[in-house]
Amino acid sequence: MRTLSTPAGTVVVLPRDEAFAELVRRLESRAARGPFTVGLSGGSTPKAFYAWAAAGRRLSPTVLERTEWHVSDERCVPLASDDSNFGHAVRGLLDPLGVPVSRRRPWPVELPPEAAAARYAAERPAGAGFDLCVLGLGDDSHIASLWPGCPLIGKADGPLFAATEWPGRGWRLTITAAGLARCGEIVVLVNGAAKAAALKAVCRGPEAVMSHPGQLLRALRAKVTWLADPEAASALAD
Repeated sequence: MRTLSTPAGTVVVLPRDEAFAELVRRLESRAARGPFTVGLSGGSTPKAFYAWAAAGRRLSPTVLERTEWHVSDERCVPLASDDSNFGHAVRGLLDPLGVPVSRRRPWPVELPPEAAAARYAAERPAGAGFDLCVLGLGDDSHIASLWPGCPLIGKADGPLFAATEWPGRGWRLTITAAGLARCGEIVVLVNGAAKAAALKAVCRGPEAVMSHPGQLLRALRAKVTWLADPEAASALAD
C-alpha cells in the first residue's frame, strides 16, 4: 500500500480487491456507531464491488441492518433499466444480500427531473448529505453527474441535490458541490490505466474545476480518500 497526500485528498494505492476490502472496513466502522446513510455511485467499478461483496457475503449483519442505501446520482430511467444506478445496486448487492426495501432510498425517477430532485431533497433531513459518499471518477474527470461545464459546478451555496441535463446524455439527478460539502466522508474508487490522466488532473493538475469537476473535492480534501489501483495512480508522483 502506498499513500499520497494531494490537494484533492489522500490517495491510497491498492490492488482492486484490497480497495474493496478497505471500503468494507469503512462501512463496518460507520455501522459500529449506529444507523447511517451511504450514497453509492454508478459505473463499472461499483458494479464490480457489488459482485465481489455479494459473492463473498462480505458485509456484516450490522452493516446490512444499519445502512440506509442511496445513490449519489441517477439517470432518469426506471429502476429496471440497465442504465439505472440504483437498479444496479439492487440487482448486484441489495437483493443478493437481502436488504429490506425499508432500507432502500432510490430517487423518485417516476417524476419529471426537477420535481424528482425536489422530492428527493424534501425527503432527506434538512441540510444533510450522506454519512459516507462513494464516488467514481470518469475518464473526463467528472464525479457524480457533475460533468465538465455543468452549470451546477459554480453553485457552492445552492441545493444539495439537483437535476441537470447532460448534453447528449439526457437528464440526471445528482448530489451537488453543496451536497458533497455536507457529507461526513467521501471515498472515490478509481481503477484502470484509462483513469490515470483524469486522476492526475484532479489531484495534481492546475486549477480548472469547470474542465475537471473532480477538483471540487479539493475544498473538501480533509474528508476525501481516493482508493486507486496502481494503474490509475501511475501518473501521480510521490
